[in-house]
Amino acid sequence: MLYYAIIFFVVAIIAAALGFGGIAGASAGIAQILFYLFLAALVISLLVGLVRRV
Repeated sequence: MLYYAIIFFVVAIIAAALGFGGIAGASAGIAQILFYLFLAALVISLLVGLVRRV
């Protein structure tokens, strides 16, 4: 999932450099959503790991 966030981030940067505002904004938005999903999955997996050890 982090791979897709990085890909959309790179697409957003390239689109912004070429002047495509709508594509850059959409790609940046998707990258941001994927980043937060990845971050939430990390926190959940850490909590589950801590609960299993107890």
